[in-house]
Amino acid sequence: MSIQRERMDVDVLIVGAGPAGLGAAIRLKQLRPELDVCVLEKAAEVGAHTLSGAVMDTRALDELFPNWKEKGAPLDTQVTEDDFAFLTEAGRFSVPNALLPKTFTSPGCYVGSLGRLVAWLGEQAEALEVQVFPGFAAASLMIESGRVAGVVTGDLGLDASGQPGPNFEPGMELAARYTLFAEGCRGHLGRELEEEFNLRENADPQTYALGFKEVWKIPKDRHKPGLVSHTAGYPLDAKTYGGSFLYHYGEDLVSVGFVVGLGYENPYLSPFEEFQRWKQHPSVASLLDGAERLSFGARTIAAGGLQSLPKLTFPGGALIGCEAGFLNAARIKGSHTALKSGMLAAESIAHNWNTQSAELECFAKRVEDSWIHRELHQSRNFKPYMSKGLWAGSVLFGIDQLVFRGKAPWTLRNKADHSQLRPKSGFAPIDYPKPDGKITFDRLSSVYLSNTNHAEEQPCHLTLKDAQVAIKTNFERYASPETRYCPAGVYEIVEEAGNPRLQINSQNCVHCKACDIKDPTQNIVWKTPQGGEGPIYQGM
Repeated sequence: MSIQRERMDVDVLIVGAGPAGLGAAIRLKQLRPELDVCVLEKAAEVGAHTLSGAVMDTRALDELFPNWKEKGAPLDTQVTEDDFAFLTEAGRFSVPNALLPKTFTSPGCYVGSLGRLVAWLGEQAEALEVQVFPGFAAASLMIESGRVAGVVTGDLGLDASGQPGPNFEPGMELAARYTLFAEGCRGHLGRELEEEFNLRENADPQTYALGFKEVWKIPKDRHKPGLVSHTAGYPLDAKTYGGSFLYHYGEDLVSVGFVVGLGYENPYLSPFEEFQRWKQHPSVASLLDGAERLSFGARTIAAGGLQSLPKLTFPGGALIGCEAGFLNAARIKGSHTALKSGMLAAESIAHNWNTQSAELECFAKRVEDSWIHRELHQSRNFKPYMSKGLWAGSVLFGIDQLVFRGKAPWTLRNKADHSQLRPKSGFAPIDYPKPDGKITFDRLSSVYLSNTNHAEEQPCHLTLKDAQVAIKTNFERYASPETRYCPAGVYEIVEEAGNPRLQINSQNCVHCKACDIKDPTQNIVWKTPQGGEGPIYQGM
């Protein structure tokens, strides 16, 4: 199908209006205000797809806007107390702060909504005359003469077979001298760039975790503004990486969250159901009893650290933020490193602008010389240690941080998450309790709270390389794990004439990308749906 497209040329194009993308746009305009900078965002509004804990280290924000408080950045609750505990089925054992690695504490940080902070950054970018276009999904790459020349936005109004419908609007070609990719964790164009330019040749596989977050309004007498609480242990077994968070902020609000590493082995494990089980722990249930659940969301987290960073640059652009994997899993923080990486990319473009260089080689050097690299290097062995199990990993990482100060003369390696899943024959199904509708909930009611919407008359954005693999391998060998690791009920096995078939309910998708990551045969490929679709998170 040949489509005539309009073309728009800008100096610098940025794909993704998160901390990295907006940080890059703002910093570039601060340095070179004459440049034409454009930011594309697939969400209906800036911040609508942003989900984070979120405890914010403001180090990068301080550098970008030293007067961010005077400018009205929505960060009001400063951390007042750190608490870390191990859970058993009925017990809770706090660890004294003196015995915690510094990576597990948050002095000077703020608790709030990253989505609201991102919306504020969008306003600052527009005030500097950055063109910010929400509701436009970057669907494909433009590669010309071996370099990235920009992107093509998604076509609107296609029917389910991919043909133009009555309201068809073709996407636009957006061309730029440099294109920065800030799609967030497991961006679909970032994945294509890694393959096209062999960016992972000298890097470990990226490793991921799936994070859940709910915002609750609790009774005032239980609210402790600035309390940051983390736990490990129950309900996960000692071999499965994960943990929880409770962050008190604002007007009687608590961010309630649970994270499960996607390197788990048991195909019957359901991260969503483990989140519900954790909420039934006495120490959590007593906090949430009689409280009101306001919102729900889920998103994957790139947690591999320094050794899993790909080559950052290629002719015509660079990967920044969680697209590259700058999150510090040991600190459970990534917004500050994402923001800083975007700023460093902007500084690299400003430095290169008057040259003829097609590649931003100086970007990698700027990252290496920055506090991002020092921070990630110090905690680089966290995820490999934790893959050895909760107790062994905790002891080994404690020694790494408290004895070696993160300077041990070795770097451990990461393994791809999808390769860790084991056949169903070695495990028994897990009997998860039914939700009570008060503290624990089912998937569909949770998706409803995420305000997720997709037009049904469009091509399915969750694609299979080979439809037969879904049954012959995933169903028969692994008991269809996609029906459990997906937090939104997208994947379902239905019987047709006595035969199983995989049904994909793509309208439920919250864009977490877990399926693209954990599928054991890498048969599921996530692609962007029409611009403006997916969740519309409020205050996440």
